[in-house]
Amino acid sequence: MRVEVLALCDAATTHAGKLNILGFFDTIYAREIPVMHPACAIAVRLRWERIEANEQHRIRLQFVDEDGHEVMPTWEGAIHVQSLPDRSSVVTDLTLNLQHVQFKVYGQYAVDLAIDGRLEASLPLYVLPVPVAVEK
Repeated sequence: MRVEVLALCDAATTHAGKLNILGFFDTIYAREIPVMHPACAIAVRLRWERIEANEQHRIRLQFVDEDGHEVMPTWEGAIHVQSLPDRSSVVTDLTLNLQHVQFKVYGQYAVDLAIDGRLEASLPLYVLPVPVAVEK
């Protein structure tokens, strides 16, 4: 299994075998803390080799701060990967839409993806103060 995409973005959908991603980002600028981000999404594309297909796999997505505290409840699920006779690999696309995510402090956060109990990918998110404009 390979993680082909792990993205924090403005919006994500799946349709007709396509993963659609809009506005991939890794930084949120805030005038003050706490700050609430109104809406975003986590997009995931996993590629499974034929030998991994026809099995059930556990997936866990966790959104945490620098100290490992959850920003939102952990999402866990299971998928059954089906092989296709004319392909050496298949993909699974997942989208998780988030509403009103609150960040209590400035700093680095992470979206962690675990498959079958093993961390496979981690995506940083930086919540920073709005930069002060430099005068010339």
